[in-house]
Amino acid sequence: MPLVLLPSALLLVLLLLVIVRLPWAGDLGIHAATVERLRHSLTDPGNPLVDADTPSPYYSPWTLLLGVVAQVSGLSVFVVLRLGALAALGLLVTGVWRYARTLSAHRAAPALALPCLLLLWGTVPFAWSGFAGLHSLALTVAYPSVLALGLAFHLWAWSARALRDGARTGRGAWAGLGALWAVILLCHQFTGVVATLGVLAAVLAARPARPVRAVAAGPAVALVTGLAVLWVWPYYDFFALLGAGDGLEAVHRPLYTRLPGRFGLVLLGVAALALRLRRDRRDALVLFFALGLLVSAAGGLSGHYSWGRALPAALIPAQLGAALEAVEAGRRAVRAGWACLLAGALAVGAWAQAGTLGYVVDRGVLPGPVAARYRQPWAGYHWITPWVRYGDVVLARTFPSRQIPAYGAYTVAPGYPDFFLPDEERRAAAVRRYFAAGTPVGERREIVREYGVRWVVDRGPAPRGAPGLREVARGPGGQVLYAVTGAG
Repeated sequence: MPLVLLPSALLLVLLLLVIVRLPWAGDLGIHAATVERLRHSLTDPGNPLVDADTPSPYYSPWTLLLGVVAQVSGLSVFVVLRLGALAALGLLVTGVWRYARTLSAHRAAPALALPCLLLLWGTVPFAWSGFAGLHSLALTVAYPSVLALGLAFHLWAWSARALRDGARTGRGAWAGLGALWAVILLCHQFTGVVATLGVLAAVLAARPARPVRAVAAGPAVALVTGLAVLWVWPYYDFFALLGAGDGLEAVHRPLYTRLPGRFGLVLLGVAALALRLRRDRRDALVLFFALGLLVSAAGGLSGHYSWGRALPAALIPAQLGAALEAVEAGRRAVRAGWACLLAGALAVGAWAQAGTLGYVVDRGVLPGPVAARYRQPWAGYHWITPWVRYGDVVLARTFPSRQIPAYGAYTVAPGYPDFFLPDEERRAAAVRRYFAAGTPVGERREIVREYGVRWVVDRGPAPRGAPGLREVARGPGGQVLYAVTGAG
């Protein structure tokens, strides 16, 4: 194996082992719940988290396919998620490889691109869906965002070649590009924004031999096709999401904190882009970076913090720029200098994300400094499944409500913001009232009756004054499953 391929191979082996263990954190519960609902009904799955007949943006082409696999195969939802993660990782790796090939003819460029995307981040571990750091991928590899990011790289590679080929690219190919763009947006809207900025950069960087009006016909076909696919998608109204930003700003504000620690190593790539800009004012990576930086900065300055999800549109071109500079930077001595700088930055990035090893081996076997960087995954709620059946309603606080629906049950209030659930606030208030000290017995009974509650999950003893609860099982962290008896 050529030496340049070794880092990529080791990183891929690590991620494959992570898929086997599939650490539970973040949004895994809602994706598992979505596949579980589709397994039971492909045409009318309802809300994935609560017992309500509402649409959901989590019903994407990808989760629909996984739901079909689960329904036909009879495999458990977590096995299906592992298979989906394997496919998504394959698409990501091949997409990075293809896109790097459009940027450089050097055979080492794709092999360097993957380690840069995974390791060239910062000294503080960072995990968020749609961000391709090693630690982030380890926790989100089964999310639709990884699939969407892999498809985005294929979209950029395909778009670059279509623009380069000009007249040789037929309308059918452009229509396919538009459909692929729509699928990315439906699978993960934030990654869809990043994908859009990448395509826009490719269009702006193109140097067509034909008149601009003639060349614009292809992207126009792609745009119309993509919008049509978004319009006809039956599981939710994609365009209604344009008004959902206000409820997401507080959640995304942390994206604008600790920036040097999280992304400091990317500055090496920014320097590489500056050199590319000197050589070519219409460099595609430079334009991509500028668009991503513009959107992200506008979000931070205006208070629209959800726009920070466009940060990968600035990070990805900088990371790829660093990889390309190490193989293309003029004379051999200059390339060697860049290679040394890049190797040092990748080593620092690898050490910063070394805690990822804890998702593959037991924490106890890791050296102390590495174990200190490991983040314990969630325990899950498999312990309630001998009693709680599919479709049962469980009353629980926010944190357990993020996991319980993965096993087929519903919760009274969703564990995540739900733009399409009209009574979301009312449900959340009902849960707060039920667990609040001093809530009258009659009000608790009314909450149980209104939402059809059959089970209650909480830590420690049942809330004082909560009627008709019988302890059934105990779980990790002092949690208790209570059955709601007839007296409730």
